[in-house]
Amino acid sequence: MEQYWNSRFLAEGKVWGDSPSKTAVHAGGLFREKRVHTVMVPGAGYGRNTAFFAASGFRVDGIEMAGEALRLAGAYDPVTRFFKGSVLDMPFSADIYDAVYCFNVLHLFGETNRRLFIGKCRDQLAPRGLAFFTVFSEKEPTFGKGWQSEPNTFESKPGRPVHYFTHEDLMAHFEGFNMLETGLMEDAENHGAEGPHVHVVRYIFAERSDQ
Repeated sequence: MEQYWNSRFLAEGKVWGDSPSKTAVHAGGLFREKRVHTVMVPGAGYGRNTAFFAASGFRVDGIEMAGEALRLAGAYDPVTRFFKGSVLDMPFSADIYDAVYCFNVLHLFGETNRRLFIGKCRDQLAPRGLAFFTVFSEKEPTFGKGWQSEPNTFESKPGRPVHYFTHEDLMAHFEGFNMLETGLMEDAENHGAEGPHVHVVRYIFAERSDQ
């Protein structure tokens, strides 16, 4: 996976442009309502979403395994503290965070590693800490296309298997959290050979449960 993303960032640069995902804007509003101060962003890329959170007044740490993305992030988002490595190897810091924002990373793993990843994020949240995750939904146009490696997991692009989440599936993955808000959101993008297109993502906003 590291090779896939390094190749993309090397070829396409700031793949998703300068603007943050609309899901980050929504999460930022929820974080402000909950008086969040610190945010961890696993799978931070070149920093388009971390830059938004930092500019909004949050203290932000980003985690990214692709060296090409971090090279871009050094100039694009000089405020965020970035750690290089796989999100599966967290923690990279002893810090505990008020919130985690994760954009379209969870669906890139098989089931065992998805649950491992969520658990590692939960461990770095403060009591009643918040998690905002976005994932591809089963309403994506690429759902069902390509080689199927697991239930609802398809490799529509070579080297990039994707798990497509139903509502029930997403709820089952976050059993260690209290649900605050879930939904579908259309997130427009314009990059590479695909040109303008819209992803139909599911998001979940949840609070760490210690019961």
